Amino acid sequence: MTDQDIPYNRRSSILIRNAYLNGRETDIFIHDGIIQAIGEGMSSVMHKNADIEIDAGGDIALPGLVNTHTHAAMSLLRGYADDMVLFNWLSEKIWPLEAHLTADDVYWGTRLACLEMIKTGTVAFNDMYFFMDRAADAVEEAGMRACLSHGFIDLFTEEKREAEIKATMALHRNIKARNNTRLSFATGPHALYTVSSDGLSWCADYAKEHECGIHIHLSETQTEVDDCIKNNGVSPAAHLEKYGILTDRTVAAHCCYLDDAECRLLGRFNTAASHNPSSNMKLAGGRAIPYKALRNAGAPVTLGTDGCASNNNLDLFEEMKIAALLQKFATRDATILPAAEAIDIASRTGAEALRTGGGTVAPGYAADIILLDRRAICQTPFHNPVSNLVYACNGDVVKTVICDGAILMHDRFIPGADAILAGAAQAAAALVGRREEELEN
Repeated sequence: MTDQDIPYNRRSSILIRNAYLNGRETDIFIHDGIIQAIGEGMSSVMHKNADIEIDAGGDIALPGLVNTHTHAAMSLLRGYADDMVLFNWLSEKIWPLEAHLTADDVYWGTRLACLEMIKTGTVAFNDMYFFMDRAADAVEEAGMRACLSHGFIDLFTEEKREAEIKATMALHRNIKARNNTRLSFATGPHALYTVSSDGLSWCADYAKEHECGIHIHLSETQTEVDDCIKNNGVSPAAHLEKYGILTDRTVAAHCCYLDDAECRLLGRFNTAASHNPSSNMKLAGGRAIPYKALRNAGAPVTLGTDGCASNNNLDLFEEMKIAALLQKFATRDATILPAAEAIDIASRTGAEALRTGGGTVAPGYAADIILLDRRAICQTPFHNPVSNLVYACNGDVVKTVICDGAILMHDRFIPGADAILAGAAQAAAALVGRREEELEN
């Protein structure tokens, strides 16, 4: 089968033959976006019903990965500002450049991010940024899943809050009008230090009324914790609980400085904590997420990359390794976050947090499947494929990506990739050019 034979980004009945799954080679049949059957020798029966057949040749089948915290369009800022103190990084470089963002910039940045995520095995992501109607355009064209939120920042003023409410509602209407099951909506209160109590309450109430998600940053730094206690008399998580932000539809990013009581609070509400190890280390956050305490409390822990300005890539295979190593280093416990759990938080728990219907390769689940090169150098020897995938491989091991029963990449080929790279590079150059012109004047 050649690339020309494949209807990319279109749902098809697909028969995957000879995929390595759960320690054995088997066949997988997909129809109408759902995994219908798994078993050895199905090809002799199911091939008549398949529009497309893929011979995996022993390649490993894994659930498509889910990135639970991104600012996708920040891919245009990759490498723009590195090795800086967090506040200086934001105030001197990131925020002034973002002031020049256009809707088309967000489209190209998100398109580039989708390309990178597909290349590295991610099928769904949780995104917060601006001009999100154009981000939705990019996601639809890429064929991925995404939960999209407008970054709600009212800076404690009524005028700004009303504008953010209008922007949030407009995005929700836009997404509903698309009638695309791969797209979902969340309110996006940026953080407790950028959103007023009234803003937090509105985001929580709106999300509850429409049964949608909530996406927020939580306890990323010690300063955030200290200021919250000083200003509100309670910890950040307790403050968010007061205004209804903690729910089983909420994804809280970072969560580095949660104490044990806050971990139990997230567990009580089944609020997902998105672990972003690369970003936290690069920006010298100073503490790893309390993974063990969260898990003991029953809080779901998922995996995210954050944006490309603070990572600087969107490769969840790399993030799995860094997450596992950081936990072992920070706790001095070599048994914490073993390889199988790292894959689980990057796939199943992320899919559950975003309610994608995927995250597991089994009948009845959404057909979000990636095939990984069995013959890659990082897979040799084949003592333990799970260990190899987390500790030895990176996203380059991904050969084929299927999302919602549609092939997005096969044998590393994605249609239109060169045009996306060119468009994103041009947009990034123009964005920086506008900032430089401002500085000159």
